[in-house]
Amino acid sequence: MVAARITVNGNEATIAPSAPHTTVLDFLRERGLTGTKEGCAEGECGACSVLVARPGVSKPTDWVAVNACLVPVAALDGQEVVTSEGLATAGAPGTPAALHPVQEEMAVRGGSQCGYCTPGFICSMASEYYRPDRCAHSHSDTNADADTDAGSGSGSGSGGETDPEHGPNGFDLHALSGNLCRCTGYRPIRDAAFAVGSPAEDDVLAQRREQSPPEPVATAYAHGDSVFLRPSTLPEALRLLRERPEAVVVAGSTDWGVEVNIRSRRANCVVAVDRLPELRDLRVESDHVEIGAAQTLTEIERRLDGSVPLLAELFPQFASRLIRNSATLGGNLGTGSPIGDSPPVLLALEASLVLAGVDGEREVPLADYFTGYRQSVRRPDELIRAVRIPLPLSRVTAFHKIAKRRFDDISSVAVAFALDIEGGIVRNARIGLGGVAATPIRALATEAALEGKPWVAETVEAASRVLRAQGTPMDDHRASAGYRSAMLGQSLLKLYARTTEAVSS
Repeated sequence: MVAARITVNGNEATIAPSAPHTTVLDFLRERGLTGTKEGCAEGECGACSVLVARPGVSKPTDWVAVNACLVPVAALDGQEVVTSEGLATAGAPGTPAALHPVQEEMAVRGGSQCGYCTPGFICSMASEYYRPDRCAHSHSDTNADADTDAGSGSGSGSGGETDPEHGPNGFDLHALSGNLCRCTGYRPIRDAAFAVGSPAEDDVLAQRREQSPPEPVATAYAHGDSVFLRPSTLPEALRLLRERPEAVVVAGSTDWGVEVNIRSRRANCVVAVDRLPELRDLRVESDHVEIGAAQTLTEIERRLDGSVPLLAELFPQFASRLIRNSATLGGNLGTGSPIGDSPPVLLALEASLVLAGVDGEREVPLADYFTGYRQSVRRPDELIRAVRIPLPLSRVTAFHKIAKRRFDDISSVAVAFALDIEGGIVRNARIGLGGVAATPIRALATEAALEGKPWVAETVEAASRVLRAQGTPMDDHRASAGYRSAMLGQSLLKLYARTTEAVSS
């Protein structure tokens, strides 16, 4: 058995003797790389973020920021990691290292106070700094030009107008949505983000993007009674699950990592499927879109590039960029959570799941997939291989997420709409709901109340009353049952207001 190894800041290190459940965060800190911090241990604060070399969308390699507190270090066997310490450029013996441009801007613009959160911000900011198409969307490619507007609060660059969440240098502030700071305030951090220029030609990490990332390696890492397995192929993974039905299947570990950290759960066998090539395809056919279950949400978002508008509306509201860099559709559906954000959208899109087992594949409509609270028709020896979305798409779509925060929060209620309105008549209506029952559900009664009716205020008001009564909402710490019901009705009224406003304009 080949020893599991990981490359950190250019230096190779063996994973042993870490336990299979050991996170990348703990692995790094045990080796003196204490810039990586633990703040929440559940992927909400970003103090632990590091960069990982992953397959790129427009270049061979992307530097992707991930939550080190969630990822088992064994999952990065054979992979490359860069921490905040690895961003600075080493100087001559006896001289300090030269700060990375992102570190320099954070320092000179007062983006750090107590400093606890700073390394995490630095890594997330560096991931966006190295995003290949960032500078293609910029209005100024030099620090001097960006400096003109970084402190003005106008959000406009020297070459044209930008919205408040995108800088004149093309920097997308959503790249920092998973990072929290308790003392500095976000204005100087935003100023630093909007001031960084383009990577220099001799920037080693920028050059690294032109080479292929490390290939996934087959892993069989054992410690005591526990083992972490990464099969090379889908058939091998399915055989493992047939032999070990108790195994925990992980992709991005954004859910399992929380269970390990917060609830101290341990597994005798963990099977990683995130790099299986059979689960990482994305194809647009004449009659459907097929999305591999192990594609991360960020990869899906950038590869589809808005071609499925309802998914494009979902992605910015799904957790944070740090989470989306690891989370997968297969994982979000596999957990069976009634408050997952993707099921309502996929229900409205009439998606189906391709379930793969040793004996073959079967396609199951998502509307028939969930059978109870965190239960589904998927057998323990099956994997979700892909999500299929039929074409053509409905022209009127919307995703309404009701939560306490605008971003990076768990839904109280989630509603997805996909309607076909022709000649003022609702020809087809599909509505997916989350947070109002033990499973994600279709609002079948509301769909029936809309189909065949004119898209006018009287129809919508009557259907909204039906929608308020859908599901079995409950009182909990996120919202009351009454509030959830009210938000269901309001969501349809909101959709109608927006569609009529769009028509009149």
